[in-house]
Amino acid sequence: MPLQQKHLLGLEGVSAADITAILETARTFREILERPIPKVPTLRGQTVVNLFFEPSTRTRISFELAEKRLSADSVNFTTSSSSVKKGETLKDTIRNIAAMKIDMVVVRHQSAGVPLFLTRCVDAAIINAGDGAHEHPTQALLDMFTLREKFGRLEGLRVAIIGDISHSRVAGSNIRGLVTMGAEVLLCGPRTLMPREVERFGVRVTHDIEEAIAWADVLNVLRIQLERQEAGLFPSLREYHAEFGVTLPRLERAKKEITIMHPGPINRGVELDSDVADADYSVILDQVTNGVAVRMAVLYLLSGNEESVG
Repeated sequence: MPLQQKHLLGLEGVSAADITAILETARTFREILERPIPKVPTLRGQTVVNLFFEPSTRTRISFELAEKRLSADSVNFTTSSSSVKKGETLKDTIRNIAAMKIDMVVVRHQSAGVPLFLTRCVDAAIINAGDGAHEHPTQALLDMFTLREKFGRLEGLRVAIIGDISHSRVAGSNIRGLVTMGAEVLLCGPRTLMPREVERFGVRVTHDIEEAIAWADVLNVLRIQLERQEAGLFPSLREYHAEFGVTLPRLERAKKEITIMHPGPINRGVELDSDVADADYSVILDQVTNGVAVRMAVLYLLSGNEESVG
C-alpha cells in the first residue's frame, strides 16, 4: 500500500498505519538482504540524490546501499566539492539538481526545516536524513523495526531514552513514533539537556538513571551532542558518565535483561561502557543492518512504484 504522504520529513503526524506499512515492507527487504545476491530491480530507472550538508557515516552509507540494492541510480552530493563553496544558495543548488531529472532526494542538513523547504522548490520526493535537532525519521523507524523484530510488538513496550534529549533529532523522532505505536516512553538525562514541557508529547521524565533502568525493557542511549550545545550545560564528560552513564554494575543491579540500543556514533566510556555496548543483549549492530532494509522500504514506498518487492 502507498503511504499517505509524498515525502518523509519526520514522524510528527505520520499515522500508525503508515509506520506499520514501512515496518512490514522492511521485513520483506530484510529477507532479501539475506540472499546470496541481495539485489532487486524494483527501482531500476529511478534516480536518487543524496544531499548531505553534514558529516555522516552510517546514514549516508546505509542510504547508498539501500539505493544500490534496489537498482536505483544514485548521485552523492557533498558540500566540500560543490558550488555551495562558491556561494550558491540552497534553493539554486536543489533547483539545478532537479533540472537533471531526478526522482527522490535524501537530505541531511544542520538546519531544522531544510527538508520542508526543499519540498517547495522541487517536485521530487524528499526524505529527511536528519535536520538539525529536529527529526531523523529513518533512524526512529529502524529502531522501531529492530524492537518489533525482537519483541514481536511495540505496544506496551517500555523504552527509556537516555542522554541529551534537547539536542537529539533521534530522540524527537523516536518519541513521536513510539508513542504513536503505543509504546511507553521515559526520558532520562540532566535537567539542562531536557526540553521544557516535553511531557506534553505523552512521555515521562526522570533525572535518575537507576530509576530509568529499573523501569525499562529497552534503553536507547544517546550521545552528548557537543556540536549543537552551548558551553556549561554539564560540568564534564567524566561527571556525566558518573551520573548518567550506562554501566554493567548499574544493569546488574536491575536484576533483569534489558535491551541496549544506540544510534551511533558511540562515545565509549561516556554515555555507554564498552562491556555494555558489546554485550549479547546489545542490538546496536542489528540496528545498522536493519537500517538498510528500512531505508529500502521508505525509498520503495515513496517512489510510487507498484512492482513487487521480491
